[in-house]
Amino acid sequence: MGSSSVESLVPAGFEVIGIENDMRARFFGPDASVADTLRRLVQRFPEARFLDLDVRDRDGMERLFRENADIELVVHAAAQPSHDWAASDPQTDFGVNAVGTLNLLEAARAHCPDATFVFASTNKVYGDLPNSLPLEDHETRLELPESHRWYDGIDTSMSIDRSTHSLFGVSKASADLLVQEFGLYFGMPTICFRAGCITGPSHAGARLHGFLAYLMRCVVIGIPYTVYGYRGKQVRDNIHSNDLVRAFLAFHEAPRVAAVYNIGGGRASNCSMLEAIAACEGIAGQTLDWTLSDEPRVGDHRWWISDLTEFRRDYWSWSIERTVPSILREIHDENVERWTAAVT
Repeated sequence: MGSSSVESLVPAGFEVIGIENDMRARFFGPDASVADTLRRLVQRFPEARFLDLDVRDRDGMERLFRENADIELVVHAAAQPSHDWAASDPQTDFGVNAVGTLNLLEAARAHCPDATFVFASTNKVYGDLPNSLPLEDHETRLELPESHRWYDGIDTSMSIDRSTHSLFGVSKASADLLVQEFGLYFGMPTICFRAGCITGPSHAGARLHGFLAYLMRCVVIGIPYTVYGYRGKQVRDNIHSNDLVRAFLAFHEAPRVAAVYNIGGGRASNCSMLEAIAACEGIAGQTLDWTLSDEPRVGDHRWWISDLTEFRRDYWSWSIERTVPSILREIHDENVERWTAAVT
């Protein structure tokens, strides 16, 4: 998400300051490190600045914003993004996701309160309430009846209460509410994009995070893969990071106070686990060694497709440009040589 933002914002004329301390390597191991991605960005965009800072560092964030008080757009994509990892270290998860967000909001309020504040939130703020939907069992997926009001996607009227979120979902929900409150209470132009699966060729593809990228990597180099629960028929919508950044920029051009939208691939770009496995195998020309666990992850969704109607109503020029087949092809083609070289 961060690299896609840089790749879009620099050509658009923004002077970009990126914050990165490669916590992904700590969360998910060396395979998830963003060091190579950062090196590519530095080489490609020498005019951008990249700082080794941690969003949990309150003084560091305050100093950064004080020294750059002309900031006009904040894209907050820093996160601990994994259900499973959050349970292993709740304090770090909450520190990064919730306290880090508060630090950024306070620094922005103090030094550039009119800057557009974009927060990459998550559909996990709704907890497991989507699992109460009356899903039908189809051959390769679970699906809502076409007559259901959320067949075209779940909108923001779904409650976030009385559900199991996972600790990750709780920390992100805390951050989401903070972003809204700073907008409502202080009049700041903020937005929460409650995203489904964000993906793209720069995704590191770690076991605990990066569903499509990791799945393709497993197919390509023969890593055994475990599908957790629901017989592999659970459905996710998937949005390419570039499509999401275009949504960020659309909002920045006409910001609102305390906006909240569900965002994702919607009906245009979604798949079940079984469908994703078949697509990866078809693109890679190889068979995945996978097993099915009867136990789903805590708070995991059986079905999620985002309703894009609200965002497209307010920002009508935006639409999904990349769908699951093209995303998977791009992930494969841009990573296959690097993945295979790493195991030879």
